[in-house]
Amino acid sequence: MARNVLIASLTCSLLLVTRAPTQAAEESKAATPPVVGDKAPDFTLNDLKGSQVSLGEQLKRGSVVIVVLRGYPGYQCPICTRQFGELVGKVKEFTDAKASVMFIYPGPATDLDKYAKEFIGKKTFPTSFQFLIDPDFKFTELYRLRWDAPKETAYPASFVVDADGAIRFAKVSHSHGDRASSDELLGALGKISK
Repeated sequence: MARNVLIASLTCSLLLVTRAPTQAAEESKAATPPVVGDKAPDFTLNDLKGSQVSLGEQLKRGSVVIVVLRGYPGYQCPICTRQFGELVGKVKEFTDAKASVMFIYPGPATDLDKYAKEFIGKKTFPTSFQFLIDPDFKFTELYRLRWDAPKETAYPASFVVDADGAIRFAKVSHSHGDRASSDELLGALGKISK
């Protein structure tokens, strides 16, 4: 009887030991942003006119570039402004690559649309470029990009998603800089079309 209890105890311990690393790996993956090879989580956000825009609908037209800005952490981020301007300046190249570009502007819901309009100013861009607001960080938390520190909102990030919803390029910055350039994003799109 004692031998059976010992064997059962050892078996249970062995099961716990073999499951723990797998469970830890899954928990770690759940806490990190999506990576290349993952399926991009679908989402729906509003543009500045109040129209809903979803990743799933955009993917029906082809590849999608998702650019997560810092949004409104209490001021307009100059690095976000520079990145936004650079990407908007490459409208023709993104259009030629048959890609949609979705800019995500996160922040607390109060006045977020006002700050987003202030951010884009008088810039105009084609319908293949979407500027979406993420009130109260729903998208940011879904993509595990919440930078939960004073004067922070989201980790700046960029993803290239192919028409099947697979992430083909991912870059997440854990600082204000180190953003994906238009060359990196267009390069990733070029690899999809080959």
